[in-house]
Amino acid sequence: MIYKNKFLLFLFLLSIGLFSSFSLPPYNFFFINFFSFPALLFVLLFYSKNKIISFNIGWIFGFGYFISNLYWIINALKFDDIFKPLIPFALILIPLFLGLFYGLSTLVFSLLNPKKNFLSILILATSLSIFEYIRSFIFGGFPWNLISYSFVNNLEFIQLLSIIGTYAFNSIIILLFLLPAVLFFNYEKKIKTKIFIITVIIFFTNHFWGKSILSHYELTENSDLGFTIKIISPKIDINRYFENENSSKLISELIDISEPNLFNKTVFVLPEGILSGIYFEDLKKFKTLFSNNFSKQHKIILGMNIYENDKVYNSLLVLNNELDILNKYYKNKLVPFGEYLPFENILSNMGFKKITQGYQSFSADKLRNPINLNNFNFIPLICYEIIYSGKINKTEKNYDFILNISEDGWFGDSIGPHQHFSHSIFRSIEEGKHVIRSSNNGISAYINPKGQIIDKTLTTDKGFIEFKSFKKSNKTIFSSQGNKIFFYFLIIYISLIFFFKIRENQ
Repeated sequence: MIYKNKFLLFLFLLSIGLFSSFSLPPYNFFFINFFSFPALLFVLLFYSKNKIISFNIGWIFGFGYFISNLYWIINALKFDDIFKPLIPFALILIPLFLGLFYGLSTLVFSLLNPKKNFLSILILATSLSIFEYIRSFIFGGFPWNLISYSFVNNLEFIQLLSIIGTYAFNSIIILLFLLPAVLFFNYEKKIKTKIFIITVIIFFTNHFWGKSILSHYELTENSDLGFTIKIISPKIDINRYFENENSSKLISELIDISEPNLFNKTVFVLPEGILSGIYFEDLKKFKTLFSNNFSKQHKIILGMNIYENDKVYNSLLVLNNELDILNKYYKNKLVPFGEYLPFENILSNMGFKKITQGYQSFSADKLRNPINLNNFNFIPLICYEIIYSGKINKTEKNYDFILNISEDGWFGDSIGPHQHFSHSIFRSIEEGKHVIRSSNNGISAYINPKGQIIDKTLTTDKGFIEFKSFKKSNKTIFSSQGNKIFFYFLIIYISLIFFFKIRENQ
């Protein structure tokens, strides 16, 4: 009945897409996908000869998946009246666009004339993996909510990231979720049993290997930093971007939250854009506030806007108590509409501007060099720059910490901050590095190289996290090889597809 009624069919696909989205943070019901992905496969097999319907099957599934887990995007449009009329369009058009990648995956699947066998699972897993990778980089890329993030709470299982990275891991996870479909294929019971046993063995082998990695890391001795790192989570209302904030009062509040001790050697890490109403040049007016409350033993990291050579940069600055710039990083990857206005010459004439404060778009820089602090190297990342797997370290130099500052108030009171935070866990394991994350209105945390959260403050909390020691870790295979590993996996998958196709034709 459902296969013949197009309305019921598309409603079913929309529903299982929505259903799948609850496998992602903060819910993490990953087992849902063992039902939704095989269901998608069987619908595709029924309509595989109709290429248009095959495309629509994936598109509608993807639309249901993304509209459920990306609804929070429209919260950023509520702050400025000019963007409010766009809310219904953004709510629908963004998931529709991202759903296209699922649609293209299922279209390619249908072009290969799949049958009800294991080969169809391999083809769909490969096709979805390829287009999810493309989605992560095309038009600037948006690698948000890959299905592999449904395992973010299963640290033993995701230690594999240190070897193969997120995209290769994503391809394995899609394959895993599709495997239950084998139970309904016309295979002999012996074959089904063998596939089931092999899958269980691989699953638990990976689990226990990951568990041993975590156990071994627990035995690693702590090394003293020789100073204290304080990760500040101020929870200052996002509406300050659109109001005439009292900078002096705000700075005093930040100092109170930071609780500086003049005699302790400390690095204070404050979030992105915490003083949104002023440029760095204006901050110097408050030099006395800093010099009276911080000492020469203190370094202050914060996100600020800098106006330089007629350009505005979203920057991460390292300052001393006299507000001298000791080091700086200009954001490389800007958020469309949030930090710059695409097609600015056209849209600005229509009254549009970027969502954040001010009319001029930010400029992007190309350099991301490690910042040296007290003989330790930190890779700086601002906001969603941390979501790009394999794009963290652009230099050949080794480093000790990933430093991520963010403003998650744009997500509102939603699942967005939890999704954003999950990327930090994946990056820590991939790179084998500690992550220091300071977020205003989001989750601030200190994460070790195995993805374990040493300490964190919730989106509703105000305060700080501090630590004085860390466990050293070795460079990972993925940090050396990057996303080349994903292409090695693709070669294996495609080779297997050709092998099974030849056997099928014989």
